[in-house]
Amino acid sequence: MNADEIARAASLLAGASHVCVLTGAGVSAESGVPTFRGQGGLWRGVDPMSLATPTAFRENPADVWEFYNYRRKLIREVQPNPAHFAIVQLASVVPKLTLVTQNVDCLHQRAGSRDVLELHGSLREVRCTGCGQTFDMPDAELPALPHCESCGAMLRPGVVWFGEMLPEAVWEAAEIAATDADVVLVVGTSALVRPAATLIGRSTDRGQKVIEVNPDATPYSDEVHVCLRSKAGETLPEVLKAMKS
Repeated sequence: MNADEIARAASLLAGASHVCVLTGAGVSAESGVPTFRGQGGLWRGVDPMSLATPTAFRENPADVWEFYNYRRKLIREVQPNPAHFAIVQLASVVPKLTLVTQNVDCLHQRAGSRDVLELHGSLREVRCTGCGQTFDMPDAELPALPHCESCGAMLRPGVVWFGEMLPEAVWEAAEIAATDADVVLVVGTSALVRPAATLIGRSTDRGQKVIEVNPDATPYSDEVHVCLRSKAGETLPEVLKAMKS
């Protein structure tokens, strides 16, 4: 961990009036949540991305629900990690912080973050394919093929699948936050998933200060102002310490 880069990141954050934080799967991975990509990116020998589509749900809802019920159970058993808690602390020491996440596990909320912009939806929610109602069911043990109690239609996970549009209001709020922020803090994302990754490119194009925290290089690593090449759970607490020193 580079002490000079830690100090630079701390200085940028300490001087910001608005920080926009964009988090990705790497933050959740440190809590034990498997990522779709990289090592361990298979589920029972199947590419999870092949199960996260509207087509897969239409053709074989039982397999899709088996996968998502497994994911729902998994996130109930894991806990927020130091990166999640560091973001909560950061929100208490800067004038304004907007948290935008690509994660669907609600670990940010469980750590104490509020008003999280969930670009890809949430595993704690299910949505009716018939009447369109959304139900918050974080702890419910769902049947293999759950149906809506109101209209009887099939329920689906309350997440955004590949090929679907992001929730319009959430995306607009994320764009506004990323545009308005003095500093954009990008944590644990490969910066490969669009349109979320475009928020980073727009920020670098506008000359905003961008800090990247990720063990591996991303397509934007050469364009950001500070690049912290390590795990978020190790790095963010150090940045917070440097801000307070």
